[in-house]
Amino acid sequence: MRSSLYQKLENQARICEFPLPGSVAIIQPYVFPYLGYFQLLRAVENVVFYDDVNFIKRGWINRNQILVNGKEFMFTIPLQKASQNRLINEIELVEKQLFIQKFRYQLKLAYTKAPYYQDVMEVIESVFVGDYSNIGDLAIVSILAVYRYLNMDLNWMKSSEEFRETRGQEKANRLISISKRLACDTYINPVGGKSLYHKDYFAKHGIDLGFIESGKINYKQFENDFVPYLSIIDVMMFNDKAAVIELLNNFKIG
Repeated sequence: MRSSLYQKLENQARICEFPLPGSVAIIQPYVFPYLGYFQLLRAVENVVFYDDVNFIKRGWINRNQILVNGKEFMFTIPLQKASQNRLINEIELVEKQLFIQKFRYQLKLAYTKAPYYQDVMEVIESVFVGDYSNIGDLAIVSILAVYRYLNMDLNWMKSSEEFRETRGQEKANRLISISKRLACDTYINPVGGKSLYHKDYFAKHGIDLGFIESGKINYKQFENDFVPYLSIIDVMMFNDKAAVIELLNNFKIG
């Protein structure tokens, strides 16, 4: 018998649109994440920003990559007492204004000749004018700013506010509990989670587990060879809104 996830995907393929009905993604907030992150958000009906889990040092929560001289360049937002023993929403920014000045200069050097430089800089500036209590909130605002720029809506919430009672549960069980609280029968995870989560276990609890994987992504970056997996900033610098949305739709779920 076909799973309900398979039937949902078959129906979505017929009508060529997402999000999947009754679906949720539960994911840590990243600052201006890469395209694949936004594809996951695009695929689901509900998004829970997982901001009350442990911070990951050298992860992607407070850093990402842009294109500088044809190569990847890592930018990092400085944090105060960042530790894997603290939650994402407990970690504050430090030297914010100094970082903003430096980052603005880096972006100018990297992208001033990109076709959508001015528009994208307005998006970035709109994020950094805010006053944030922690890196999680800044990351969420950066994601929402991209959605505003693309004239798209996102149904989102924070785990720290809506699902406090699920803290302390084992990883997979907490994802299942949150999904059920939202009356969702489908949970979609990045493809890298295949080693962590198993379809059979989720199915025993009435949840279809799917994994999202990007299709082949390529776009013109000046005259350079294409450099993949950069921040959404890079995608927006070189593509108009319609092209960005087309790239967002280039994924599969299995």
